[in-house]
Amino acid sequence: MKNKLMEKIQNKEVRVGVVGLGYVGLPLAVEKAKAGFKTIGFDVQSEKVDLVNSGHNYIGDVIDDDLKALVDEGMLSATTDFSFIKDVDFIAICVPTPLDQHQQPDISYVKNSTIEISKYLTKDTMVVLESTTYPGTTEELIKPLLEGGSGLKCGEDFYLGFSPERVDPGNAVYKTKNTPKVVGAIGKDATEVIAAMYRTVLDSDIHEVSSPAIAEMEKILENTYRNINIGLINELAILCHKMDINLWEVVDAAKTKPYGFQAFYPGPGLGGHCIPLDPYYLSWKAREYGFHTSMIESSMMINDKMPEYCVERAGKILNRFKKSLYGSKVLVLGVAYKQDIDDYRESPALRVIDELEEEGANVEYFDPYIPSYRENGKVKEGIQEINPDIIASYDIIVVTAAHTNIDYDMVQQNAKAIFDTKNVMKNIGNRDNIEVL
Repeated sequence: MKNKLMEKIQNKEVRVGVVGLGYVGLPLAVEKAKAGFKTIGFDVQSEKVDLVNSGHNYIGDVIDDDLKALVDEGMLSATTDFSFIKDVDFIAICVPTPLDQHQQPDISYVKNSTIEISKYLTKDTMVVLESTTYPGTTEELIKPLLEGGSGLKCGEDFYLGFSPERVDPGNAVYKTKNTPKVVGAIGKDATEVIAAMYRTVLDSDIHEVSSPAIAEMEKILENTYRNINIGLINELAILCHKMDINLWEVVDAAKTKPYGFQAFYPGPGLGGHCIPLDPYYLSWKAREYGFHTSMIESSMMINDKMPEYCVERAGKILNRFKKSLYGSKVLVLGVAYKQDIDDYRESPALRVIDELEEEGANVEYFDPYIPSYRENGKVKEGIQEINPDIIASYDIIVVTAAHTNIDYDMVQQNAKAIFDTKNVMKNIGNRDNIEVL
């Protein structure tokens, strides 16, 4: 099997299937097709499938013309019909792994996709899970489901591995194509073949590890590392405010050290598809071993309370104007979870808005990338523009995303009060009406 697949990889004869056409799956499918591998995207959402098949892009990290050209050339197509799994030699599973309402891992998307794949899995196929999950998922969940549903044996009839996605939406430098990749599979042959497949597609280092569990834990480490360090900085932000010390200036001074320090900055909370969620996966799995991840859980508690803390700070700013949050007009600038993107998954700005509204504030938002958003089944519309008169009509402006295409000078010149949780106005000279986190 190994030699046969290596030859097919070298000759670009491998047919690729990508399950899940979201922020991870669609860019991967595009890169596979651009590298010369005929690719089929699988998704349960017919809307996404229709968009791909018509050459219409919906992911920021994909170039519109690339997608259309690949579809027109017949190199990329999409379907909701999983029976076409039988026609592919390489399958990448790129489905969501969110948390449920109890903050427990929800791996239903992974499980359901694997069950569908198992019905049509054929011999000599490579299967790779890319979705972030807890260590052990590939061997304890995916492997038995594939073997049980297909009647095939892992290592003899098909290869199985884990290669964590490393997608950073909006990153101007690192995309799917040039971001180093980690590959861990069940068996040395599987690791070599799957790594060879990625090397043929990506312009980056492919780092092989000895097992899927190593690769799964590596991904959790990446994001837990950031979660813990951001938690430290957020806690210091609360302390520094009490001490009347500007933490942003402290961090900028500390990062002049050329070794032993990496800069992290405070904010209204954590957002995105990884950092706010992944530590929960590890903490959940650790309990199986009677282990309490105290440092991780402490950082999560700090980061989780930041939206509430930001609302509390906004209320104190209004108090100086003899106003309460109740009945005040508040404009939130930016609901994306990071600057200059249209992604609001797990965005702390949404919680800030919810907390403000619970306090009785009249809240509106402006985000040039997100004219409206859906949360808990409800759609909230943003205002369509900001100008001096509009800014002046609010009692306080709360900045929760550091978008670079907003005229902050205009905002500062016309706002009654500003709470800048992202320090995006740091270069504005007149700071009489600006308070930072």
